[in-house]
Amino acid sequence: MESRAIKIQSSVNPNAHIRIIPGHFATTHSHVNYYVDMTIMKSRKSEAAAAAKVLSERYSTNTYIDTIICIDGCEVIGAYLADELTKSGIMSLNMHKTMYVVSPEANAGGQMIFRDNVQLMIRDKHCLLLLANATTGRTISSAVECVQYYGGIMEGVATLFCATKPMIDGVEVTSLFTRDDIQDYQTYDFNKCPMCANKQKIDAIINSYGYSKL
Repeated sequence: MESRAIKIQSSVNPNAHIRIIPGHFATTHSHVNYYVDMTIMKSRKSEAAAAAKVLSERYSTNTYIDTIICIDGCEVIGAYLADELTKSGIMSLNMHKTMYVVSPEANAGGQMIFRDNVQLMIRDKHCLLLLANATTGRTISSAVECVQYYGGIMEGVATLFCATKPMIDGVEVTSLFTRDDIQDYQTYDFNKCPMCANKQKIDAIINSYGYSKL
């Protein structure tokens, strides 16, 4: 499968790049015709720093941010993003004049939660959600609902790759890569997948952490 990988560089910063693999893949909520691999970007210093620098430019001049909430293993990028935003002089309202970088926990039912000792970093704080992949927008909707439940103020959503609409539940979504970077990217409901209808074998089950071949 890896032999089919295609590298795509950001038009803004060539050090930020993703790999895409064509095929038939099953996500939690849909079937897609490309696996978007962001493993290196989320794990290697140079790529994570490059991604954070590009994303920071969307928020560095006119947005209050106190807390960056990381989903999908984006904590390394989140730390670099906090550093970039702090260097740019972004306004912060918390008393320490710095930023928190936190991740939600999933309970037994799959719902996102924040423990009592973390809630102070959410409640009444201006929050930026950072996640790897937004295919259908359902994860973003759940995360926004979670943050607002704990009293956070949503200032925006930043994604590494987004295939959904630029506004979800009234919150703007900005992305490092979009569908425009993968011209024929398609996502389908499970019961409306033409690849399944054509009896095309599923290559792998995927999520933002990686893939498991079938």
